[in-house]
Amino acid sequence: MHKKIAILAAALLIICAAGVGSVSAQTTGSDEHLIYAQGTGRVTTSPDRVIISLAVETEHTDVKVAQAKNAEVMDTVMAAMKSAGLTGDDLKTTGYRINLVREGATSSMISPTKERYVYHVTNTLMVTLTETDRAGEIVDLAIASGANRVNYISFTLSDEKRSELRSEALTMAVKEAGSDAECVAAALGRRVTGVKEVSIGSTYVPLPRYYDMAAGAEMAPTTKTPIEPGTLEVAASVSVTYIMG
Repeated sequence: MHKKIAILAAALLIICAAGVGSVSAQTTGSDEHLIYAQGTGRVTTSPDRVIISLAVETEHTDVKVAQAKNAEVMDTVMAAMKSAGLTGDDLKTTGYRINLVREGATSSMISPTKERYVYHVTNTLMVTLTETDRAGEIVDLAIASGANRVNYISFTLSDEKRSELRSEALTMAVKEAGSDAECVAAALGRRVTGVKEVSIGSTYVPLPRYYDMAAGAEMAPTTKTPIEPGTLEVAASVSVTYIMG
């Protein structure tokens, strides 16, 4: 009879161990029976922020002309953004560069050119939207207003939503660990009577998802750019030491 019970308990342990979490049981020197269990929680969600990095690039042999032209175009782009409902908090200058580029001479007999220096001015603007479905609209509006480079589009989570989903994932992880511990305890003919120790393991919060863009001034203003935000996953894990009675 005892042999049959031992076989049944072993079978239940195998079934419990087949779960996602990790479980082990131990008897301490103080006659305290412990179970170590791990659990992982995952939450899939839609991003609630989209970040668009775009730029205006101008060039001229006279640096002042290149700067003035760049400022004029960027003013037009920002005015268009604000007319579309964006505020100053949604717009941020993240880069401004002036590069002197040497263009080499050619010795072609048909159209020879002399060596010259050209100033390239780049003003980079970051646009942050809470309405992720407007990403394509804003890209098209920027290009139509004079922007001639889109660096990337990034879908991500706000701090508030990231924190909320992390808490949800941790709750799921604790429930998984507890379920596994109860399963093992039952297989041993015991039950979980308490928690001795809990530690929070790794938490995975997705990095912003970047989409490289190659946009140029030659794009038609009427072009409609479809951009889908997709989904993101937040994950968290815990390790729990349970007491068996």
